Amino acid sequence: MSAISTKVLEKLRQFDTPTICNLVELFEVRPRNAGYMDSRIQACFPEMAPMVGFAATATFRAGGPPREGDAYSSTTNQVERFGELSGPPVVVFQDLDDPAEAATFGEVMCTTYQAFGAVGLITSGAGRDLDQVRDIGFPAFTNGTICAHGYCHIVDAHVPVHVGGMAIYPDDLLHGDLNGVTTIPKDTAAEMADIADAYVAAEGVILGVLRAGTPSVTHLKEAIAEAQSQIAALRKQVSRAG
Repeated sequence: MSAISTKVLEKLRQFDTPTICNLVELFEVRPRNAGYMDSRIQACFPEMAPMVGFAATATFRAGGPPREGDAYSSTTNQVERFGELSGPPVVVFQDLDDPAEAATFGEVMCTTYQAFGAVGLITSGAGRDLDQVRDIGFPAFTNGTICAHGYCHIVDAHVPVHVGGMAIYPDDLLHGDLNGVTTIPKDTAAEMADIADAYVAAEGVILGVLRAGTPSVTHLKEAIAEAQSQIAALRKQVSRAG
């Protein structure tokens, strides 16, 4: 599999996550009810643009002290492995405490990650320092907020994790915004970027009729048929490419 270029990543970032999910469906590479995180994972900053990057996975605990080291030393070990990824990191934490006992991240951790090239963070646990994290423009996704950090420490880095009802593996390609987080099959990423504008235009046929003033059922049926025809053509295109 060839590397995913910065140009492709930037193109995918121009589209919201629901559109990305729709594009993945065209390739029929997974069930339609798989590959995205459930409603436990929410955007802390819905106003931020979509996040696209590669999973820098880790497990986390805060309910008891680590056997050795502390949160800051384990963060150092974590960022040392960012270079193993295919592109910009998205830090993904599985909080092993259930329920979460303290915040997975705060201002210092997010600033550290951002300084080393990360473009966002996802945790099955909680966050804090949200005003400060918003101020540095760092997208974050959590299952809630907790004001204290407890005995926060990273247990393992660069391991498979389970977050939002799905398994995430190191270097998985992720896309997230206020609507949620999905994975993108790497083999489809470049072609998804190529056809995304055409897919949005096909949906726009229906929206154009509805927004034109006083739509009729006849015009709506015609628009739906035209949109479905255009989407079917895209599906055939990606099928041939596959």
